[in-house]
Amino acid sequence: MKKNIVEFVAKLPNCQQVKVEHQKSGGLSQDIRIPAWKWEDLNMDFIGCLPRTWRQHDLIGVIVDRMTKSTQFIPIKISYLVEDYAKLYLREMVRLHGVPLSIIFDHGTQLTSQFWKSF
Repeated sequence: MKKNIVEFVAKLPNCQQVKVEHQKSGGLSQDIRIPAWKWEDLNMDFIGCLPRTWRQHDLIGVIVDRMTKSTQFIPIKISYLVEDYAKLYLREMVRLHGVPLSIIFDHGTQLTSQFWKSF
């Protein structure tokens, strides 16, 4: 079954357009501070090109605590605006773990900027 899913996802047009070899280099790496407490420093990314659920979710927001490596998965829709994702983040993450000191996005500065402006 896993093989079938991998083959299906690899053939989707959106996945073909955003393959790693088509993306620009992320630039120079920077040191990331070691967290002092759980859920104060996070990494965020999206897993996409997934088949739609019955609630029309087709992306998964992945949030990882850098200290404990604990992970939260939030089902989202590709049609969500950045503001919608920010509201969802507040509802699902901040109420459980509080406001983090830092969040590292694995996306461009435009998405990051829009995310923070929506607060």
